[in-house]
Order: sequence, then C-alpha cells, then structure tokens
Amino acid sequence: MTEEYQCWQCGQALKGLILPLSRREECGECGADQHVCKMCVHFDGRYCTEQRAEPPNDKEKANFCDYFAPKANAYSGGYVDKSAAAKAKLAALFGDEPAAPADKANESAQHKAKTRRVSGRKVT
Repeated sequence: MTEEYQCWQCGQALKGLILPLSRREECGECGADQHVCKMCVHFDGRYCTEQRAEPPNDKEKANFCDYFAPKANAYSGGYVDKSAAAKAKLAALFGDEPAAPADKANESAQHKAKTRRVSGRKVT
C-alpha cells in the first residue's frame, strides 16, 4: 500500500515522489520545499519529537535532518502569509485599518514617491 503525500503548505497531492525524499524536493504547485520539519512525522506542530535530531530554526525551509520521515497528512489547512498576518495584528492593536494589498505597479509608484521625499529632491 502506497501513501499519498500532500504539500504541507498548499495541500496539493505530491505525485511521483521518490523516497527517501530529496532535500531539494519542491511542490510543483506552490514551490514550497518538502524536506522540512512541517512535513515530518517527528514534528508535532511546534517541536521535533525526535530526541537525537538537532532541529533547525526555520521549520519551513529545507534541511539536512537524517531523521526526516515524510508525513502523509502534513497539510493542516490554508497557508497564512506571516507578514500580512503580523501587519493585520499590528493594525488592530493600534486601531488602524489594515493596508489593502497593492498591485506591483502601485507599490513601485509609492516606493518612488517615498524615495523622492526622503532625498529631498523635487522631481516633476
């Protein structure tokens, strides 16, 4: 019986995996590394339960752990952008409205305007 693995980040079925899982294995859908703590049977959601392993600081980046064993049910729901979540919490804390996601063209224009203000030059 073969287990069907899912990406820990997006939940996409990972087809054609060759075990043992390579450190460079990525999800074809979202590009997330798969040889990560969050994809391992020894990871309890916060810590590594394998006592001999030396857990890395970043649980979402590929690592060289010798005790890694892929977990079939690693996907636990929608992935949340940590940066956006933190900004939303800060906005709520200070009573501000969270910033709406801007498109790249608008971001570039805002960055240029901010650069002009900082440099003190008047550009027409």
